[in-house]
Amino acid sequence: MYQATLSRRSYRFRDLRQLLAKASPARSGDYLAELAADSAEERMAARIALADVPLKTFLQQLLVPYEQDEVTRLIVDSHDALAFAPISHLTVGDFRDWLLSEQADSAMLARVAAGITPEMAAAVSKLMRNQDLILVAKKCRVITRFRNTLGLPGRLSVRLQPNHPTDSLQGIAASMLDGLLYGSGDAVVGINPASDSLPLLEKLNYMLDDVIQRFAIPTQSCVLTHVTNTLRLMERGTPVDLVFQSIAGTEAANQGFGINLALLAEAQQAALSLNRGTLGNNVMYFETGQGSCLSSNAHHGVDQQTCEARAYAVARHFSPLLINTVVGFIGPEYLYDGKQIIRAGLEDHFCGKLLGLPLGCDVCYTNHAEADQDDMDTLLTLLATAGLTFLIGVPGADDIMLNYQSTSFHDALYIRELLGLKHAPEFADWLTKMQITDERGQLRDTAANHPLLLALQGENR
Repeated sequence: MYQATLSRRSYRFRDLRQLLAKASPARSGDYLAELAADSAEERMAARIALADVPLKTFLQQLLVPYEQDEVTRLIVDSHDALAFAPISHLTVGDFRDWLLSEQADSAMLARVAAGITPEMAAAVSKLMRNQDLILVAKKCRVITRFRNTLGLPGRLSVRLQPNHPTDSLQGIAASMLDGLLYGSGDAVVGINPASDSLPLLEKLNYMLDDVIQRFAIPTQSCVLTHVTNTLRLMERGTPVDLVFQSIAGTEAANQGFGINLALLAEAQQAALSLNRGTLGNNVMYFETGQGSCLSSNAHHGVDQQTCEARAYAVARHFSPLLINTVVGFIGPEYLYDGKQIIRAGLEDHFCGKLLGLPLGCDVCYTNHAEADQDDMDTLLTLLATAGLTFLIGVPGADDIMLNYQSTSFHDALYIRELLGLKHAPEFADWLTKMQITDERGQLRDTAANHPLLLALQGENR
């Protein structure tokens, strides 16, 4: 039992799970699950009580039972007590103050990351204002490598997302060319296929590999199909760079995705055996999103933001090259409007970075949400200020296959110019060599005889 008194009224919370849920900022998914605070006063009382909870409590009182959930077992069994030692004496409120202090610099945050559980990260985020989430995430440094180096300070990468509603190779190639000529693609060239046809998935992988190899582009490709399809492709000798999978924060939710930890481990080992990375061996790519556990009725009464943080424990176990939250994609049933989407994006980025992950974000919304592109501009600017690893680049910000609104190649140009952010270093050198950018990293006017344009014309003949 936890309790706090506010305005001469005593509020009681039966367990840690309810306390975390009541302390969460208001969002439609928690109301849908009947977990949210009934009033702003109850929410503040929950935060007051949460601030006094020792961090050690999260190792003793598990939100999802150990014997029922392999994600819980992963969190408990992989916890690094040595890394936890410097902060083990703190309460959640003390942890917030420590994170904001000069003592918690980038080196110290890296040392304690393995000792922080997702529930600790979620708990402290609930006590933070947006500016706190930004400031702490900015101090976290997470660097990964495959064919280039991602996550370096002062850098922001872009996933080039050339989706097409019929998986037309020509249409995908055109969008891919568009993105490359705008300087996008250093995080990954990643296609969401409309079909699960294995022969088609194979063609997409070969096409991406051909472009990357022909022009010696220091980047990686990924066809974002189910992990079982990717395993079958690798068995057939298909040139697979990264293994993709959507993941969630409970075993039951992951079962809804058709996966478990053993399957992810099998896929990781298969990708490592291909030895396709030139600079590193981070071969996994994950996507997450608040509401995924609730949407499959697999949340165990845990609020959606804490469930999201638990998904990061799954990702952390597999040392991914990339992970991003698709923050507004699941819809207004879980994040109703721009205010909720902005807050969730900052929470996700903070929790992921604190846990040692290369967090990116699909700054996005669906057309039936109470949000618009101005909200996305705000979230993009805040996240980039907070040290976002990568964002999504879609032609015109309008994904014509997935039918949602994301960020464009032009948005990446805006944020790089605003904050002086650069590409991944190897990709930046390639852009200069290909005369796409000048020595300062500014885009050049592309001539009609540029080799990338000529190559596309050859593909379409």
